[in-house]
Amino acid sequence: MNGNGEGGEESLRMKMEEGERDRLVYMWGYLPGALPQRSPLLSPVVVRLPQSVAAGTCWQDVCGGGCGFAMAISDSGKLITWGSTDDLGQSYVTSGKHGEMPEPFPLPNEVSIIRAAAGWAHCVAVTESGEVYTWGWKECVPSGKVFGDPSPGIGIEKDVTDRQSSFSLDQVSPHSQGSRSGGGAIANVDTKGGGEETAKRRRISSAKQTADSTSSGDETLSALPCLVTLNPGVRIAAVAAGGRHTLALSDTGQVWGWGYGGEGQLGLGSRIRMVSSPHPVPCIESTSLGKDRAMALSRGNMASEGHSFRIPGSYVKGIACGGRHSAVITDGGALLTFGWGLYGQCGQGSTDDELSPTCVSSLLGITIEGVAAGLWHTVCISADGDVYTFGGNQFGQLGTGSDQAETLPRLLEAPSLENVHAKIVSCGARHSAIVTEEGKVFCWGWNKYGQLGLGDVIDRNIPSQVAIEGCVPKNVACGWWHTLLLAETESPT
Repeated sequence: MNGNGEGGEESLRMKMEEGERDRLVYMWGYLPGALPQRSPLLSPVVVRLPQSVAAGTCWQDVCGGGCGFAMAISDSGKLITWGSTDDLGQSYVTSGKHGEMPEPFPLPNEVSIIRAAAGWAHCVAVTESGEVYTWGWKECVPSGKVFGDPSPGIGIEKDVTDRQSSFSLDQVSPHSQGSRSGGGAIANVDTKGGGEETAKRRRISSAKQTADSTSSGDETLSALPCLVTLNPGVRIAAVAAGGRHTLALSDTGQVWGWGYGGEGQLGLGSRIRMVSSPHPVPCIESTSLGKDRAMALSRGNMASEGHSFRIPGSYVKGIACGGRHSAVITDGGALLTFGWGLYGQCGQGSTDDELSPTCVSSLLGITIEGVAAGLWHTVCISADGDVYTFGGNQFGQLGTGSDQAETLPRLLEAPSLENVHAKIVSCGARHSAIVTEEGKVFCWGWNKYGQLGLGDVIDRNIPSQVAIEGCVPKNVACGWWHTLLLAETESPT
């Protein structure tokens, strides 16, 4: 019962022999428009490239997706989206209104996409030339130029600086409403504890009414792709999207952020409710240990270093966004976190919010290579292939064997991970996934919609292997309720 969609795989193998199509994309979980009956996909199923993409192309990468849709990239640089339905509102628009059949998202024709990410209802993509496009919720789209697409191949630019003027650096008090709100649902398909999301929607609705007081409701849901305005010479190499905020990493290791920052998830040192243009996030320079960090370390095992200790690294090489928190990795292998901390998702041993990038001191001495963030949790992997998790654990998303939250990173020592080395990590809203050097895929956490790919809807609180045969996994990317896998077909023996 591996559900690998062997018919589709065989078809793609034949095409591979003709056009060297050796990459497959698998999906599983809840993608409302992926099948006519809207049934969850409990096991991996092969996704075919659309006919609308030029012949001879193949899959290049997977990018997860937000609420109810999926994203991947073709080797011709097209962003492919699918899985949305019109009754999902903003997500239907954000995904390009693409349902059952994967289709290229309507970006300008000359644009070649190499990276992309999706938050709750906004997307961000990086071009081959280092430019950034973003679209979705207007509060997540900074000032810049948007591109309408009234007919294929025709782009109309509109300056939207004025539209966003009401979002400029709106400061709120340190005890802003919602920074300690309780856990709840993230979407209307989840029936457990909707208090937090209901409150969040009220706040979002209020913000939209303020920003769009002269706009129609339909316009609120139809923010078009925007070319983000960055400083001259800045080339972006990677992007990450959270619930309502975005981070971008330049090719020189500088982090930029914009969107909602009320819990500190933009790392700017205060509770900035809305940042309407990209601002540099002071990661390396802010993490030399001053008065607060020296005191914090004095409670740990590095008291002798005191205030003179400096965080390893000189630039940032990795970024991740969770629901309302963020994480970055330096070139020295240090992990820094900032944002909402109610469930311990910042890994600082407390439930406090972190308003500036703060080193996870308990991991110092361990070289961190990868990090991913979910709604309330964080997962990172070390250069040795070990997995560390912390934060909320209501559905077993930490993989520790219990539902106990962790405010400090905890090493996963599950028998299933013995003698395997994690190399890629991704998080959905409340589930986690890794790909190992040995070519195995493991998932754990919330499984109400089959997002673990294990053939059932039973949550798992320990890493569980997903059955993928006849191919070699290369990358994994989780959406809110689904998972995508990029794999290469095995060479014939």
